[in-house]
Amino acid sequence: MIIKNRPELAITKSRDEVLQIIEAGIKRVLPPNIMRMAVSYDAPHHTIMVQGDSFALSETNRIFVIGGGKASGLMAQALEAIIGIENITDGIVNFKGGQVRTQGIKTVIAGHPTPDQRGVSGVSEMLALKERYSIDENDIVICLLSGGGSALMPYPVEGVSLRDKQEITGLLISSGAKIDEINVVRKHLSQVKGGQLGAFYAPARVISLILADVVGNDLATIASGPTTPDPSTFTDAYDILNRHNLLTKTPKSVIGFIEKGLRGEAPETPKTLKNCHNYIIGDNGLALEAMAAKARELGFSPYIITSQQTGDTTEVAYARARELIEHKYAGYDVLLIGGETTINLPPKAGRGGRNQHYAAVSLLAMAKYPNQWLIASIGTDGTDFLPDVAGAIVDQGSLETARNMKLDIESYIKRCDSNTLLKGIGNSLIVTGDTGTNVGDIIVYLVGV
Repeated sequence: MIIKNRPELAITKSRDEVLQIIEAGIKRVLPPNIMRMAVSYDAPHHTIMVQGDSFALSETNRIFVIGGGKASGLMAQALEAIIGIENITDGIVNFKGGQVRTQGIKTVIAGHPTPDQRGVSGVSEMLALKERYSIDENDIVICLLSGGGSALMPYPVEGVSLRDKQEITGLLISSGAKIDEINVVRKHLSQVKGGQLGAFYAPARVISLILADVVGNDLATIASGPTTPDPSTFTDAYDILNRHNLLTKTPKSVIGFIEKGLRGEAPETPKTLKNCHNYIIGDNGLALEAMAAKARELGFSPYIITSQQTGDTTEVAYARARELIEHKYAGYDVLLIGGETTINLPPKAGRGGRNQHYAAVSLLAMAKYPNQWLIASIGTDGTDFLPDVAGAIVDQGSLETARNMKLDIESYIKRCDSNTLLKGIGNSLIVTGDTGTNVGDIIVYLVGV
């Protein structure tokens, strides 16, 4: 059971069915399932096959494994089963934590969302593999990447401390900066992001297996694109800090290095990488398709609205509610959405995350909907900013409870204190723990039942 507190939440048949739909989506994008469908190994011919492409090695060539992300631990475990431990010379991946059993690939638990020294040490070990084994053009380096890789694979440029990088990451998150904006800045403060990891291992062939957690599956954004050519520049990084009014708050070492890059005194990230082959093996769309299939199995008529929802969390929740009130999706009773919205936090924010906030806002946004309704919003990685909460599920009963308790829903929303609100209502917070995957957020609307 993926949702650990499902008995507590499934107090109605509709709630239980929605939770089944959510679990079907997350199960579909668990690394073992995705890896088996995307990767295979032909032992007699010593060939790795990825989504129809073949990578042949001679008997003397070697395979190394590196990477980072919330899902990289389970991806490494699955890869050992597919390729065989005896065929992997060495490897190391950084991940957030969870139940992982690898034998030949070392797994390092590192900090997320704030990078830490464990992550730096893990990356240092990855880089050391090249010299230790004299990795060359005959070898293959398999890089396992997923969402969270940006924080889990820190390796700051000289002159910028890990503490300064932690500070600028926190400032960007609090400012409401989008993930692609955050990653542009991180790339230009790193020695491995923005294609630099792939360039480091040249001339070896680098095969990246990627679980996408960003809208649009932008390779340059997922885990800050360590094996992908980077189109962004130092100018972009500076403009992002300026746009979010962070220039005066940013550590001096960070501003100093970015300005050094603006003057051409620090190298730009690579714009081409001939030795790298990047494959997106799983994304939000796979989860939504599995959810739609489960909904049909349960007798519903599902419709996938989008896998690329973005925007301000509050505004998007109200916009979706208006669509339903205006009968835009007439004929469908289960509506599915994927993506990632953004909260612009007030100076003294309460506790919560974008999925909990989306659910809290929907209590008011759906108040005028004439029929029965239920909404669940969850992060597929099992973390909605708070490590012990994945998201939330609310319905008309939740709204009635809040009103009976005389809870001022709007005030909780304004101070971004959705966790406190939903705890007060009860039977709302979804708990999964670390799922071992990450393809962004998924939302289910069950209406008219």
